[in-house]
Amino acid sequence: MRTSRLRLRLAVLAAVTLVLPLPAAVSQAAPKRPAPSAPSAAPTALIPKPVSQLTVKGQKFTLTSRTRIAVLSKKAPAVAVGTYLSKTLAPATGYSLPVVKDKRVPKNAIVLDPNGPKELGAEGYTLLSGKQRVVVKAHGAEGLFRGVQTLRQLLPAAVESGTRQSRAWTVPPVKISDGPRYGYRGVMLDVARRFFTVSQVKRYIDQAAAYKMNTLHLHLTDDQGWRIAIDEIPDLTKIGASTQSGHTGGTDWYYTAEDYKEIVSYAKSRFMTVVPEIDGPGHTWSALASVPKLNCDDKARTPYTGFDVGVSLYCLSDAQHTANMTDFLKTVIKAVADLTPGPYIHVGGDETPQATPEQYATYVKAASETTTAQKKTVMGWHQLGQAELPAGSLMQYWGEEDDRETIGTSKESEKIRFARDGAAQKAKFVMSPSDHAYLDMKYDVSTPYGLSWSGYVPVQRSYEWDPTTATAKLDGTGSVVPADQIAGVEAALWADRAYEGSNALPTPATRWPSATEYAEYMSFPRLPALAEVGWTPQAGRDWKNFRQRLAQHGPRWTAAGIGYHPAPGIPWPGTVKTVEGAHSVVTGGKALDNRGSTSDGTAMVLYAPNRGSNQTWTFTKQSDGTYTLTNKTSGKCAQASGGAGTAIVQRACNSEAAQRWKVTERGDGDYTLASTGGLLLTGASATNGAAVTVQENTGSPLQSWSID
Repeated sequence: MRTSRLRLRLAVLAAVTLVLPLPAAVSQAAPKRPAPSAPSAAPTALIPKPVSQLTVKGQKFTLTSRTRIAVLSKKAPAVAVGTYLSKTLAPATGYSLPVVKDKRVPKNAIVLDPNGPKELGAEGYTLLSGKQRVVVKAHGAEGLFRGVQTLRQLLPAAVESGTRQSRAWTVPPVKISDGPRYGYRGVMLDVARRFFTVSQVKRYIDQAAAYKMNTLHLHLTDDQGWRIAIDEIPDLTKIGASTQSGHTGGTDWYYTAEDYKEIVSYAKSRFMTVVPEIDGPGHTWSALASVPKLNCDDKARTPYTGFDVGVSLYCLSDAQHTANMTDFLKTVIKAVADLTPGPYIHVGGDETPQATPEQYATYVKAASETTTAQKKTVMGWHQLGQAELPAGSLMQYWGEEDDRETIGTSKESEKIRFARDGAAQKAKFVMSPSDHAYLDMKYDVSTPYGLSWSGYVPVQRSYEWDPTTATAKLDGTGSVVPADQIAGVEAALWADRAYEGSNALPTPATRWPSATEYAEYMSFPRLPALAEVGWTPQAGRDWKNFRQRLAQHGPRWTAAGIGYHPAPGIPWPGTVKTVEGAHSVVTGGKALDNRGSTSDGTAMVLYAPNRGSNQTWTFTKQSDGTYTLTNKTSGKCAQASGGAGTAIVQRACNSEAAQRWKVTERGDGDYTLASTGGLLLTGASATNGAAVTVQENTGSPLQSWSID
């Protein structure tokens, strides 16, 4: 979850608890994004990218008011997929397409066939479209549902609109064969720090399901709030649910049993499994404020509305309080398990600096035994690896690149050691590396919400990683978690900093967007990137291809009313790209950086993109068609210091030949930057601090630069 490195990097947060009344209406205008053009999504714009996709000969299929949705089965789940598709298409098309149960393949129809071969698996499907019909075939209803999401993307972007649109609804002639890389592809909502209403959760379910995500992890409890009603302990919601990060006074910031059942049922209709998380033994202040006997002094704490972590722990210092905690867990986990048809109960386990190893092991034992007694599988953060785990447990790893650097050294990070311990116990792993999969990490310095303790996470960084090397050395070797123990991936949206100006504490004047506005801005376009990481084989993924496909989804999100972030580096329709002006210059996912120096002669390096002034370069066109590159921090120009292999340095701008760069578009959206001697700007490697030099043209990917 949150690294101890965090401590929010603001010492004041450790001592300050800010209480603000939550306004009745907090939704305001979303940050502006480019006005979209109205192109149809091309067949190549599918996300996640299918395993196999071919354009076939023939004419496109046209959806009309006479089109039928033919389900080749009478089984309720398959028919329900047909009904879902009909209702999804109705608002934009204006058509009430009948769903018919048929034994044959009719013309002018969308055919849903759940009788495909077993080899397709539960989620695999094929899709074949032509003039007379579109046929989606799967081995069951779940595969049909995944195929229907692909069909939606083959239709024009306007199909996502909530109001009737006047246009032709066509599907290009294609043949697709598809199935997922991983069986677990999750999204997590932190409803504890910032409460999401049932309707807001449903909206997020629909958005995630559209990209073939199949698991909804609800972080139901934390220091700032308890969000699930437990009949036997009413104070958990009467007291524990009255607060959020920065707010107090709530009376309905929780889910009743009926609310929770509604979420579970809705997720099931989208073939998503709900994973409830009851965090412990830390992140428990809301429980400690509600149940006095969980505290060592048997006195209830004052409810917490702050922003720090590692501030709470169940009392585990004596037998009586350990028994109190165990009884509490039995009551809570049983109640939640009874409401949850899915196989997992997430028991947390992260960030407990105050706990001794014995206390931590006591919690894990109690939580595990209670969970398995309910015939549920234990899931938890990777810290669980330090304790004894039940067979078949599922761990969620959130380490980052700094941890990978320690693998195989005498100073392996705690995260790596705990992951190693979990792997040795044959636990399965869900990969959620914070520097790739945490959606609350800022895109760059201009992002109004979230944090950056794990670095800035632009879209490219969310996309360019491999779950099999998330616990490997930086060169990809020595993975702590074997590939066959990786169950999948999860995109985690934490919500403790869901307000503008999130680098500092909020004030009474701070703007708090609605939970949906925050979720959409931080999730789109990164959630689709992570969806492709979990679905598409590693060999089939390519950043340059992905960003072209991703751009075509902007108009879809606009049509659907999704307040996405128009992230730099994506060629969104309707935007005009020019070289002249201020840009970030990136190769291999790393940006040209002057290290924040203002000194003459400072050598340039590559570093993780942040779009700060140290990485902002103003391209100024010269009379000969070349450009000078002026750094915003220093006001100095990038200069080739010599021949092949020499460093790029910054010096006072003088327009001499060594400071002039020929910028040439490559045809794939990227550029080469050549010195007047014809040598190309080249990164030494795609790692932080890598040198930048000029070299002969070798065709290296690190000679290809995006100018965003």
